[in-house]
Amino acid sequence: MEDMLFHGTTILAMVKDGKAVIGGDGQVTFGQNTVMKHTARKVRRLYQGAILAGFAGAVADALTLFERFEGKLEEHHGNLPRAAVALSREWRTDRMLGKLEALLIVADTQDLFILSGTGEVIEPDDHIAAVGSGGSYALAAARAFASLDQAPAIEEIVRRSLDIAADICIYTNHHLTIETLG
Repeated sequence: MEDMLFHGTTILAMVKDGKAVIGGDGQVTFGQNTVMKHTARKVRRLYQGAILAGFAGAVADALTLFERFEGKLEEHHGNLPRAAVALSREWRTDRMLGKLEALLIVADTQDLFILSGTGEVIEPDDHIAAVGSGGSYALAAARAFASLDQAPAIEEIVRRSLDIAADICIYTNHHLTIETLG
């Protein structure tokens, strides 16, 4: 049954100076050695384009979470922190949602959160977050670029960092979707 799971992706997000950027690759991998799709869109705009979200994990599970999260955004009038906590609470306590295998990164121009099925709502101290099989590579690259005295714009940091992750991680490709707010 392990071979029936979809694996891998890389999602990277940054929030800085009133801007938010989330990027992700397009690869969908079946099992441990078959690429099923190269151009999946794992980054979306939600709540009338005011919120960015990206996912890693099972595609159908992530789409279910996007739908639920958009409902929470509507319920909380676009208040990202409140909607994130509400989704995580529901995700942790609802039997059906509890079985979903995906992680979300959500952001607006001020806040950035990683949401998990265990009820975690993580707000990174440096406003840089990554998930997925290539997440640690992309995160390390983004932190290095951001620490430069003359750091590139955050869109460029996200693009370069995802390209580095794609060069290293076999579950990540160079077909990138990058969305920007602000």
